[in-house]
Amino acid sequence: MRRILAIATVIIVLASCNSKPEGYTLKATVTGELENGTQVYLKTTDSLNQLVDIDTTTVENGAFTFTGSQEKPMLYYVFVEENRGNIPFVLENGAIELKFQKDSMNYAKLKGTQQNELFMNFLTESRKLSERARSMQNDMRTAAQKQDSATVTSLREEYIEFQDEVKTFNVDFAKENPNALISVLIIGNLMMNKSVPNDEIKGMYEALTPEMKQSEPGEQLKEQLEKQKATDIGGIAPEFSAPTPNGELLALSDVKGKLTLIDFWAAWCRPCRAENPNIVSVYNKYHEKGLNVIGVSLDARAEDWTKAIENDGLAWNHISNLKRFQDPVAQLYNINAIPAAFLIDENGVIVAKDLRGPALEQKVAELLN
Repeated sequence: MRRILAIATVIIVLASCNSKPEGYTLKATVTGELENGTQVYLKTTDSLNQLVDIDTTTVENGAFTFTGSQEKPMLYYVFVEENRGNIPFVLENGAIELKFQKDSMNYAKLKGTQQNELFMNFLTESRKLSERARSMQNDMRTAAQKQDSATVTSLREEYIEFQDEVKTFNVDFAKENPNALISVLIIGNLMMNKSVPNDEIKGMYEALTPEMKQSEPGEQLKEQLEKQKATDIGGIAPEFSAPTPNGELLALSDVKGKLTLIDFWAAWCRPCRAENPNIVSVYNKYHEKGLNVIGVSLDARAEDWTKAIENDGLAWNHISNLKRFQDPVAQLYNINAIPAAFLIDENGVIVAKDLRGPALEQKVAELLN
C-alpha cells in the first residue's frame, strides 16, 4: 500500500512540474511615499505602437497586484499615477515579482519567470551603458560651454566608438539568448535602424526558438522579413503611384529611366536634407545620360514638403500621401527609417540600396558610363 502511495505522489509531483501556469500574478512592492489609493495602470502597445490601457489597480500599503491570463509573452508597462516614467516587463503566465522605488522607476528589479529573468539580465547591462552615455553627454556639454573644441571633438569620437559598443552588446545578447523575448525586440530594432546587414538579421531570426518565433513580435519580425524580400537587391521594384505636389497621380513607370533613384525622405529629416546636395550633384551630372530621380516624401504637411523641395533645389519628380511612415508607398517598400533609397535599372531591377555620398555617384557612374 505504501509503495502505491509513493508512486502516486511521484506522479502528482511530476505532473505539477510539467504543467504550465494557467495565469499570471504580478506582485509589486514600492518603497517611497505613495498614498493608499494611488492608481497604477497596466499598458501595452497596439499595432501602431500607441499605448493602450489593459488594467488598473491601486496601491495599498506600498504594494499592488495584477492578475490575469496571457496566451503569449508580450512586453507590457506599469505606470504609476502622477509619477514620471514607466516600468517595462514581460507579461507571461507565472508569478512575477516587481520591486522599485517611487522616484527611480528606471531601476526597478524583476524576477520570477524565465522571460523576466532574461529581461533583467539585459536591463542590468543596458543601464550601465546608459549611465556611461549620460556621463559622456554631460562631459560634452560642459566642454561645449567652455568652448573647448578639442575636448568636444575628442569626446564625439569617443561617443561614436561607444555607440558601436552598444550595438555589439545588443547583437551579442540577441545571439546568445535566442529564447528571450527581448532578443526578438532587439532584432526588430536593429532591422528598423539598419544597424546590421540583412543577412545577419535573417540569421538571428532563424536562430530564435520556436516559441519566440510564434510570439507576437516574432510574427511581426517574420512579416517584415518577408516584405523585405520584395525589395532585396536583384528583385523587381514594386510598382506604385501617388499624388504630386500639384495633386496629380504619378506612377513609378511614368518616370523610369535607364537608371532611377527612388529616394525616401522628408523635410523634417536632417540626414535626408544633408544628403540632398549630393543627390542634386549626381542628378545634374548624370540626368542627360539616363538618371532619373523620384522623391517619396514622408512629410505630414504639404507646405513643409514643397518648401523643402524649393529650398534644396530638388528638380526631379516628387510624390507623397502626406502620411509619414503610414504612407502606402513607404509600407510597400518596408520603410521604417529614412533616408532610404533604391537604385533600379530600366527593367525595374533593384541594383543597389541606401547609397549615399560618394558611393552613390560611384555606382551611378559605373552603370551609366
